[in-house]
Amino acid sequence: MTMALPEWFYPGPPGGWTADMLDHLPPDAPRHVELIDGSLIMTSPQTGFHMLALRLFEHSLRPPKGLMAVREMTVTLGMRQRPEPDVLLVKRAAFSTKGTSFKPEDVHLVIEVVSEESRERDRATKPIKYSNAGIRYFWRVEQEDGQPVAYTFELEPSVKVYVPTGIHRKRLQTYIGFDVDIDLDLDRITD
Repeated sequence: MTMALPEWFYPGPPGGWTADMLDHLPPDAPRHVELIDGSLIMTSPQTGFHMLALRLFEHSLRPPKGLMAVREMTVTLGMRQRPEPDVLLVKRAAFSTKGTSFKPEDVHLVIEVVSEESRERDRATKPIKYSNAGIRYFWRVEQEDGQPVAYTFELEPSVKVYVPTGIHRKRLQTYIGFDVDIDLDLDRITD
């Protein structure tokens, strides 16, 4: 089965899409669109695992007063880069009820929950873009036997690459400028 693309989508603007264009897509555009290398990426419908994992991290992170957890908002990394992480910890002062995107310097942590269709982007493409932008902490969450496994990383600033800080099953305990202790059992989210 093939689906016709809307007129506004194809062929797209000369030279590709830019970060500022995302705020001006037509009303019939999909709800979640991100920009990677000047190309629009539309996400597939989320699975139950994905939805529960987002809820778990959004509600379990207990950041200090200056930070807040937000979900499914973009980060403008450059003119042709505006990914939409699943969950972010951002500076509270950078949050605006009318805002749609954050600057990388306002982002403390990015969390990507891996889906079938996003696996390559979440494992390879996005971490490089986030580290190049100087975002200090990155977590990738994958599904194993129906439960989340969190792969945690911290930026090594002299070379701007992420180094692993842990692989967490059942419980995520780490330090990201404040102590984090999260029970990773998704069953507690559905009770």
